[in-house]
Amino acid sequence: MNDGLATGDSYPVTFEPLGRTLEVRRGETILSAALANGYPLAHSCKNGVCGSCKANVTKGVIDHGGNVCSGISGKERSEGFVLLCQAKPASAVTVICKVVDAIEGVPVRRVACRVHELERLADDVMRIRLKTPAKDPVKYLPGQYIDILMNGGIRRSLSVASSPDDAEFIELHLRNYGGPFSTHVFNKMKVSDLLRLEGPMGTFFIRDDSEKPIIFVASGTGFAPIKSMIEHQVRKDDRRSMTLYWGGRRPSDLYLDTLAQEWVKEHGVNYVPVVSDPRPEDAWSGRTGFVHRAVMEDFPDLSGHQVYACGAPIVVQSAQRDFIEQCNLPESEFYADMFVSSTPPTP
Repeated sequence: MNDGLATGDSYPVTFEPLGRTLEVRRGETILSAALANGYPLAHSCKNGVCGSCKANVTKGVIDHGGNVCSGISGKERSEGFVLLCQAKPASAVTVICKVVDAIEGVPVRRVACRVHELERLADDVMRIRLKTPAKDPVKYLPGQYIDILMNGGIRRSLSVASSPDDAEFIELHLRNYGGPFSTHVFNKMKVSDLLRLEGPMGTFFIRDDSEKPIIFVASGTGFAPIKSMIEHQVRKDDRRSMTLYWGGRRPSDLYLDTLAQEWVKEHGVNYVPVVSDPRPEDAWSGRTGFVHRAVMEDFPDLSGHQVYACGAPIVVQSAQRDFIEQCNLPESEFYADMFVSSTPPTP
């Protein structure tokens, strides 16, 4: 156990309830150091948006770097809470954090994979299939994500869309937002190209210790990790009820609608597609409006359910707030992953 004094260019950070102490370098975030050492801490976006890595500082001084983070309120910060993805130690520190035991045996690794297949699922959505190292495939839980590592320290986080049962390949769904990785994929990437990735990361996965019915809420390419979850559940013949609500602005945003329809016919999954901004030429006759509102219309009482939501922050945050405040969903039964455009360069 460290005596609480800084050694060289690092400070000791003690993680409770793990009871472990780790030297964290000056300028390094506490979350990055913890994940690199295999600590099973709750986390998701790593951009200060989602709030998954929120922890309470009981000792020491934290440097927030002047970041304004939507994942934590001013009141919480005044009460000693921090986001570990942004917090850097400025002294010896003790934090009380959320621990997710299931990810402890799923190591974060850096590997090189080859592009096996590129397929446009929509005008602005590309399916990328990567061939993993044959002798040492990447292990992950359905719902987790990986980071694509680019030159200049830039990372692009993408949820894994394939089931862990497909050990030979990793499937990713990329929407073209015009960033450096999207531009490369849609204009230059070719089959057999090498990609460096790091992962898996995140604590967005199905909690198997519950038998509650599951409601999935996806917006856009937030469908990707939910696809991984559903495919894994049906392959292991899980009998829990599953209902998928998938929302997009136009019907074309539901780029694997036929796959979801197959789940309905073959596995009894309930599927509700929702379009928020249909045009006359779409001839859309299905549900319209906000996707989380469709859930509320069908399930005014969510007290006996689990919800897994993925997509844009506004969608996930609205669902969390309204489901808990208006539909009696227990706060502990809402699990989410928010898509942000990119992860900042690492120091």
